[in-house]
Amino acid sequence: MTGDQLISVHPEELTFQFELEKRCCCDLKIVNNTEHHVAFKVKTTSPRKYFVRPNTGIILPWDNCLITVTLQAQKDYPPDMQCKDKFLLQSTKVVPTLDVDEIPPETFNKDVDKIIEECKLRVVYASPTHSALGNSETDSLITASMLRSSKHSSEVSTHGSGYDEVLALKRVKEERDFVVQQTKQLQHELEILKRRRNRRADAGFSLTFAAFVALTGIMVGFILNLTLSSPSTE
Repeated sequence: MTGDQLISVHPEELTFQFELEKRCCCDLKIVNNTEHHVAFKVKTTSPRKYFVRPNTGIILPWDNCLITVTLQAQKDYPPDMQCKDKFLLQSTKVVPTLDVDEIPPETFNKDVDKIIEECKLRVVYASPTHSALGNSETDSLITASMLRSSKHSSEVSTHGSGYDEVLALKRVKEERDFVVQQTKQLQHELEILKRRRNRRADAGFSLTFAAFVALTGIMVGFILNLTLSSPSTE
């Protein structure tokens, strides 16, 4: 993007570290290259898949704004990890007195008296990095599978068995990590229940003992009172 435009965007494409059943985020930095107040609006071809905050706003002269785009958790891998979703960032000059909560809907409508600049952003899905996979045994299997796939790339396309094997191993690892996480959670909850049961048992014993001591004291006091109050036989 050139400096003659109202705003510049960094980076110029949205890259998401794609994982099944997990939300992932990508940040966009929008810079106002002018001495004017600039309003912006973010649109996407798949509004149900993405959560954009803020999706509209006003950037002060020479200032910048950070936008976070969240990809909702997906249940399936896209074909070849390719994404056809697109984002459109619109920008236009506005008066300094305009509040961000009062941007009229027609602000970004194109007409002869107003210039609306547009920047198209493509979406890229990337697999998690090797270091983020965590388990060395599974990582070795995935790496070996990728090497075999690369070795036979001239004979097998990315739709072939090598690519499918990598995805299958990744699914197994994710399921294993989920089971481990759930097991740890159950163990933690079990420890809490044990501590609660012990506290209740200790509290029950303490109350019983206190009640016994109190009852004994009352009986002793009653007997002493009868003894002292009894008339002398002499």
